[in-house]
Amino acid sequence: MEKIIIKEVPIGEAVRVNATIPEFTEGFGKDHFEEKYDGKEHLIIVAYCNNKPTGYLIGYDRFDDGSFYCWMTGVTPAYRGKGVLKAMMDYQERWAKKHGFTKIRIKTRNKRREMLAYLVKYGFNFVEVVPYLDVGENRMLLEKKIV
Repeated sequence: MEKIIIKEVPIGEAVRVNATIPEFTEGFGKDHFEEKYDGKEHLIIVAYCNNKPTGYLIGYDRFDDGSFYCWMTGVTPAYRGKGVLKAMMDYQERWAKKHGFTKIRIKTRNKRREMLAYLVKYGFNFVEVVPYLDVGENRMLLEKKIV
């Protein structure tokens, strides 16, 4: 198992990793990301294995209710199932607790089965479903209390 290093980084580094995630075809640039968290407490991290960026996570104080919103996260296909997502989520949880947040919220799509399975396995609960005509596109909002 490779050692996973998590670093807080400038948004440009996370944007570069985002471009390597095949599920994210929108091709968002730096400005798109910055406008989401502008003026809000936020966290931008990248996971590295052997100095190679293998995943990223961007979260911010979206709801202003004591929860921290994990907005975008992804792991490059070659590093999935190797603990990269867990390392980033653990880092985020420690960071959020240190910054006074009481829960983590995340939204994913019904068709993202690997992510849903991960979230349920690690203590997230379903709190809302936003329906779409295509059931696979339903947005699932989950949250986890920080202890």
